[in-house]
This record gives sequence, structure tokens and C-alpha cells, in this order.
Amino acid sequence: MRDPADGASGDRLAALADALDRRFPAVSLAMRNLSRQRLRAGLAALGIVIGVFAVVSLGMLGTALQGAATEELGGLGNQVIISPAPETDSDVLNGRDLAVIDRAAAGRGEVVRLKSTGATVSGSGGQSFAQVYGTTNPAALFGDAPGVPDYHRQGALVGADVAGALDLRVGSQVAIEGNTYRVVAVLPEQSSITPLRADSAVVLPPGEFATDGFSQVVVQANTGGDAEAIASEVRDGLNARERRVSVFSLTSVLDRITEFFALLNGFLLAVAGVSLVVAGVSIFNVMLMTVSERRGEIGVLRAVGIHRDQVLRTLLVEATLLGVGGGALGVALGTVGVVLVALNTELPLAAVLVPANALVGLGAFAFGATVALVGGLYPAYRAAWEPPVESLRG
Repeated sequence: MRDPADGASGDRLAALADALDRRFPAVSLAMRNLSRQRLRAGLAALGIVIGVFAVVSLGMLGTALQGAATEELGGLGNQVIISPAPETDSDVLNGRDLAVIDRAAAGRGEVVRLKSTGATVSGSGGQSFAQVYGTTNPAALFGDAPGVPDYHRQGALVGADVAGALDLRVGSQVAIEGNTYRVVAVLPEQSSITPLRADSAVVLPPGEFATDGFSQVVVQANTGGDAEAIASEVRDGLNARERRVSVFSLTSVLDRITEFFALLNGFLLAVAGVSLVVAGVSIFNVMLMTVSERRGEIGVLRAVGIHRDQVLRTLLVEATLLGVGGGALGVALGTVGVVLVALNTELPLAAVLVPANALVGLGAFAFGATVALVGGLYPAYRAAWEPPVESLRG
């Protein structure tokens, strides 16, 4: 026995379908026409799926790679390293140099004065050659790890590679050029690129060095723009008449890297776009064949009073439905594919889930729907404007 609730539900669905037919007759007729040729319509939509999938996957991967590289190199672009120029006889920066640097960095970043040299470092596990830095503010350069003091007065901070090679840990003794120091902290392993190689370094208080002056100054700028402004101001203030200092900043290099990734992303999208154009040609072919096979049907519709605008609208809706369905499926598959790549590689998932990639998906969907619409435009126009007598005769 039929459940009254099921009957009421079926009646409501039928009423809804009738309302949609009356409200959007072209959409309803287009869906019925496509359902009668499922295989051909499915193959045409498959072309859009493949094209949109290619655009989404390549576009999102390009954006994710660009974001990951920028994140990895971002700290490097915020650093400005100033040291005495090779043309000068001095190995240290003088008071005037330091004053100009402090003035240029005021409000734009933190100034860290460094002494540096190379030395043989010995521990319980052997000995190794390491870069030795002297600074009172190691946390600004090497990270705020456990045990790293805000103001470095005594003891040694050792890099991760040095600690591993010499079997050092907090509390161990390390000998540098005949002097023995207690290890107060092991610096965290570097995860980003920087000219200061903390992993293979030892950091001491500046007073442990025989020289009085500082061999270089590192400015940890707030932003890449601040780093560029600091570098420019230091060059203008100290190198106007003669080259007194070397100013090393990778902000311009990072800009070139960003431009390269943008160019690469554009190239990948262009390659993927070709597949969408091919899919558009496929839809053009399908619609042209459909119109040829339905000439008699279209002629009857025109003969009984159906206006050519209604015929045109129905055929364009068919093409658009192919593009919308294929585009939506292609965006979904492309997004899932890129997420799976991120989960199974070292590509950060956070670099994939960014607003720019949402725009890539929306753009690919819109492009796929547009290509399908354009592909069906000429066949629809040709069918709608053909005289009914010629259609019936064909």
C-alpha cells in the first residue's frame, strides 16, 4: 500500500518541476534534449572537465609554489648586512658608519652588531671548524629558542650541526682557540635561508674577541620595503663619495624570484588553457552535429510558431549546461588533486589553501563555462536563423 507521505512528497516534487518548467522553459527543454544523447553530451562535458582540471591543478600548484618560496625566503629579504668594503684598509666599521646605520634603521628594524671570525672548536666528540660570531643580541638573528638569552653576557651558543658533530648539549664544555666556554643553549636548526649560517656557528659575547670594532652589522628590517629603504639610505650616507661599506640585501633578488614564479604560473595556465580551447572545439562539433540531426525537429518547432529566439536560447542553454557541469566537476577534481599532492609532499597545505587559489578555481570555472557557451554560439545561431522550410526539407 502506498504511503500517503510518499505520495505527498511526490506531488510536491512534481509541482516544483512544473513550476520550474514554467519559470525556465529553456532550461527544462535543454536538459531533456541532453538526456536523450547522454553519451555525446558526456564526452563533450568530459573535455571541459579535463581542461578545467588542468587549469585548476596547474594554477593552484603554481600559486602554492610561489607562496611557499616567498614564505621560505621572506626572512632573507628582510635582512640587510653591512660590512667594510674591500677597497678600505679597515676590517671593522667605525663610529660614523654605525651612527649612519642606526639612523637609517630607526623605526624600520632592529640593529644587531656582530663580530665574526673562523676558529677551530673542540668538544667531547672531537673538533671542527666553525664560524664564530660575537653579539649581545643573538635572539634577533637566530631565534628565541629555550636558553637563548635576551642579552648575551657569558657562555657559548652552538649551532645544531656543531652540537651534533661534537656531541654537545647544554652544560657541555667547548674549547675555542684555547679558551673554554660552557654551552648555555643549542640554537634551533635553521628552517629558512639566511646568509648567517647558524647551524655551523658558535655565538660568544663580543667581549671575548680581541678586536674592539664590529666587523658587520645586520639589520633585521620589519618588512622587505623597510629593508630596501635602509639599504638605499646607508649607501647614500656612506658611499656617496667613496665606497666605504658593502651593503648586502636580497630584496631585489626576492623580487626577481617572485616575478619568475608569476611568469611560470602564467605559462602553466596558458598551457592548461589550450586544453580548454580544445574542449570548446569539441562542444562546437557536438552542437553542430546535434543541430544537423535535429533540423527537422527545429523546423517543426519554427513552423508551429516557436520564435527563433526561443530556439537560440534553448541551444545556448544546452551548451552552457555542458560547460557549467564540466567546469564544476573539473574544479572539484583539480582542488582535491592539489590538496592530495600537498598532503603527500613537502608542499605546505597552508600554501594551497589561500584566497588566490579560490580565485584560480572561480576563474577556471568561468572560463570553462564561457568556452562552452562560445562553442555552442554559431551552431545555435545557424539553427535558429535557418528558414523553417529549409529545416523541414533537410
